[in-house]
Amino acid sequence: MLGILARWVYPRVMAAAEQRQNLIKQQLEQAEEARKEAEDLREEAEREIQTARQQAGQIIERANRASEQIQQEAQEKAREEARRIVEAASRDIDAERQRAIQSIRLQMADIVTEAVRRIVGESLDGERHRKLIETTIEQVEKEPSAPQ
Repeated sequence: MLGILARWVYPRVMAAAEQRQNLIKQQLEQAEEARKEAEDLREEAEREIQTARQQAGQIIERANRASEQIQQEAQEKAREEARRIVEAASRDIDAERQRAIQSIRLQMADIVTEAVRRIVGESLDGERHRKLIETTIEQVEKEPSAPQ
């Protein structure tokens, strides 16, 4: 019986065991290959994620710089506009001051003419009238309390 087993059964069992061993070995190799492939894919995905993070960081940095530049430009425009407004107001004030001074001078000339007419009791001719006004204005301007 041992002879029959050794001659007919044993080779078939050994062949089946060897086939099974080869199949298991092949499946292990395929599993290892799949694991390596999965690891490679994971590493590639990590690299892509890292690249995406770097790009996102660069985009954010550029956006921040652009925002700062826009903010600085807006501040500069606001300062320039404020300066122009102040200059325009200053020019308006100076012009109004000159108009006020001119108005006061004209009123002074009328007052002086009326005072002289009352004092002298006569009307002055054009040339005497003009000279009297100019002299009076010059004297008033020389006084320390005169508006300039």
